[in-house]
Amino acid sequence: MDGGSEVRLEAPTFCCSTCEGASITGRHSAQRMKARSLSTSSATYSEHRRTQWLHGPSPVTTFGPKACMLQNPHAVIAMKFNQSVTEETQGSHSENKVWKWHIQDPASQRLTWNKPPKSVLVIKKIRDASLLQPFKELCTFLTEVKNLMVYVEKKVLDDPAISGDEVFAAITKKFCTFREDLDDISNRVDFIICLGGDGTLLYASSLFQESVPPVMAFHLGSLGFLTPFKFDTYQCQVTQIIEGNAAIVLRSRLQVRVLKENWEKKDTVDEKGIILTNKDLETSRKAMQYQVLNEVVVDRGPSSYLSNVDLFLDGHLITTVQGDGLIVSTPTGSTAYAVAAGASMIHPNVPAIMITPICPHSLSFRPIVVPAGVELQIKLSPDARNTAWVSFDGRKRQEICHGDRWVCTPSRSPSITITTSCFPVPSICFRDPVNDWFESLATCLHWNVRKKQNYLSSDEEF
Repeated sequence: MDGGSEVRLEAPTFCCSTCEGASITGRHSAQRMKARSLSTSSATYSEHRRTQWLHGPSPVTTFGPKACMLQNPHAVIAMKFNQSVTEETQGSHSENKVWKWHIQDPASQRLTWNKPPKSVLVIKKIRDASLLQPFKELCTFLTEVKNLMVYVEKKVLDDPAISGDEVFAAITKKFCTFREDLDDISNRVDFIICLGGDGTLLYASSLFQESVPPVMAFHLGSLGFLTPFKFDTYQCQVTQIIEGNAAIVLRSRLQVRVLKENWEKKDTVDEKGIILTNKDLETSRKAMQYQVLNEVVVDRGPSSYLSNVDLFLDGHLITTVQGDGLIVSTPTGSTAYAVAAGASMIHPNVPAIMITPICPHSLSFRPIVVPAGVELQIKLSPDARNTAWVSFDGRKRQEICHGDRWVCTPSRSPSITITTSCFPVPSICFRDPVNDWFESLATCLHWNVRKKQNYLSSDEEF
């Protein structure tokens, strides 16, 4: 159960569309790369035709081993359009094909079970003494009353306040434990219960790189924007979830691919078997993939210089970010770091990706919203004075370097590719997606809270 999957790739030769596929090497490639923008000619733009729907990939409707979305035919919107498709056979010809989509109204999305749930993952905020008693009560109820197999992370049970409780020890013996990045529980857990704040939901998302089981989050932390349930009536609420009586909101995630260069010296062996070290370098590419619920943050790290990164959208350079950094967030993440940086707040059912600069050195650089179906790519600018740092939901922070400046071309420089994932987080609602969201805006962020203006009587003069 790794936080990111690793793949090694060979570094391809960069081909620029403006040069009709000719390879580019050396420092001239940086100039060519800068020249690519949305103002390119129509001939160039035709080589970057979209291959996917702007609304993004259709999210999966099965969540974990046993949960799925309840099909409601009365809440399905059918979409149909014609498209001219050219097929190459012995002679090229064009024909019309009809494409159909069936989209369920997000407000009607409800949870159901293919089979009764038998296992549950309980995530508890670490090092919080106030959660010890709720954790023990919940686990006892799930194990003894509901006869569920409870999965708990090993470091939670290593807490002396839990391991030293002799009465609770009889319950913990029935638990299944796991370790992050070492044990895979993706096909074992039927649903998830989070005890804590919003960070517990983000952590639950990071444990599942594909399909995520339904998540029920109890508000036992500080802010609780993503945790709508109160623990006072947990027995009744958990029972309703097990019976499949709950509304859900599909919180979209970002699929992030970080591509890095690895440069290694190439040694040779002579006829006598002696290893000869020379200056030849071998390069390979290492790709890491992540599923991100809130945001991807690229910043300048400890450097005092401005960050300088190029932002591409569907292969086109749209801008260069000069400032403290850049936030690429989901609608769920729009109420986190992005809103603190001046972005708008977007309901999680809106298919979109937010791009928000962090303290840009430009008065006109405002946050923007792009369709969920686009592909974003972030690269360190060739003339950047320093490296950049990237983090995913505040975790897995790592440095993005230039590599060898003398031989590294823009096409082979480190890059971050971001698209909308087809594996959302099915978050269980307390009431419904709309009411829960506005309730969180009011109670957690005090949205539009203001002293009301006094009433003006009719006999008062203006």
